[in-house]
Amino acid sequence: MATSLTTKDAREHATGAPSGRTFFGHPRGLATLFMTEMWERFSFYGMRALLPLYLIAGGPAAGKGSQAGGLAMNAATATAIYSIYMAMVYLLAMPGGWFGDRVWGPRKTVAVSAGIIMAGHLTLALPGEGPFFAGLALVALGSGLLKANISTMVGHLYDGPDDPRRDGGFTVFYMGINIGAFAAPLVIGTVGQNYSWHLGFALAAAGMALGLLQFLIGTRHLNPRSSVVPKPLSRAERTSVLRKGLGWLIAATAFYSVVVLTGTYTLNWALVPITVVGLVIPVAVLVRIKRDRELSQSDQSKMTGYIWFFVAAAVFWMIYDQGGSTMSIFGDTKASGELFGIGFPSSWYQSVNPLWIMALAPVIAWGWMWLARRNQEPSTTVKFALGLVLIGVSFFVFVVPMALATGDTKVSPMWLVGVYLVQTVGELCLSPVGLSVTTKMAPAKYGSQMMGVWFLAVTAGDCTTSLLSLAGVNLNGSGTVALEAALACIAGYAVWMFRGRVTSLMGNVR
Repeated sequence: MATSLTTKDAREHATGAPSGRTFFGHPRGLATLFMTEMWERFSFYGMRALLPLYLIAGGPAAGKGSQAGGLAMNAATATAIYSIYMAMVYLLAMPGGWFGDRVWGPRKTVAVSAGIIMAGHLTLALPGEGPFFAGLALVALGSGLLKANISTMVGHLYDGPDDPRRDGGFTVFYMGINIGAFAAPLVIGTVGQNYSWHLGFALAAAGMALGLLQFLIGTRHLNPRSSVVPKPLSRAERTSVLRKGLGWLIAATAFYSVVVLTGTYTLNWALVPITVVGLVIPVAVLVRIKRDRELSQSDQSKMTGYIWFFVAAAVFWMIYDQGGSTMSIFGDTKASGELFGIGFPSSWYQSVNPLWIMALAPVIAWGWMWLARRNQEPSTTVKFALGLVLIGVSFFVFVVPMALATGDTKVSPMWLVGVYLVQTVGELCLSPVGLSVTTKMAPAKYGSQMMGVWFLAVTAGDCTTSLLSLAGVNLNGSGTVALEAALACIAGYAVWMFRGRVTSLMGNVR
């Protein structure tokens, strides 16, 4: 950790540049990372907006007038694939952070991962089921590698956690995420849905290429620490990792070769194992930490309390991430593609959430501060409970347009805009608080790993959605949506009822 510096010295230390050259008062390196992340999110959310629609296009689940040329899958399979993809992105964030810490360092890892993402989108631009799944795997791998390491480099720009500009820098950085997420469906979604799916995927590749170019040009403005491997693998560790990795690869290749050669292979042979792994790993990680005898009694208590937040978050993300699958498919098939006389492709619905975030995040943050000054700010547990209830309420609202959209009847797009509004308020109650409480409750031994553990809650939630779809549960039906809404509200009520117990487990964390 760097020693204490003056503001001027800290700026020069972080950027290696004269203090007058800043980005909104922050180190110039923030501009590089802002633009890189913005373009990466542009490519990610643009492809995500097309994904479920491309999977059902050409099949009976697609909306009337929908462009052909997709994979003609049913809605359940499309939801399962979408959920698995989202789960793998967040699951791979943990090994991605490990790779940056132990093998290449954050800077090289981000550069390589951006290239992998670009290659994945270019592969998606090729027709056929084979290139589609290969491209999807590459994008998930690259996104996992990039996610943890680029945030680490933002932290490197500042003189430790006490630098007064640090929180503001991360706020600017996350604005880049939402700008990219907002613009992507409007550009990539329009081209992909109205003209060519594969041209849309190619545009996502172009977006990532711009991000990579920005990163390579501006890399000189980053802190030199970003090129350092904090804890390099020893020769023995490297050999062990390669041996184990090769062993698993050989075993998987042998198993699937037998399945293919015997003629029994179906898509479920790939989807079900990945889903199960995505559920087992989060549980295994939490069990491993809880059983660590080196942890103090206080740390053990905090981890017990943290499990409450983890399970609550998994329930939340299980429903929230269906905004890109269940709700996206509904928007394509059952919602009117016209508002105030202006037509639009259904992929545009994916721009609603980032728009609400940019509009409401400052308002919610100001509201918490206003309540805090009056000693009335809700506790972390109450905020989690509120987030869960709101995500449940959003699906109760969603049941209404589902009931109205019978036969050829199309509902107003404002129904979905309203559902996304409620979900966004729930997200702003739970997600930032979850990130904060994760860093506060992390045992010192697992300080750098706990952020990856938080992302595993997303993995667990999305894999639950996938498993339900693969088991034949109709997640696109109003009955299932109502049950999920009830589950979330009950979970929120349980967190609120046991808030005293959870607070006591948290120790001195508030």
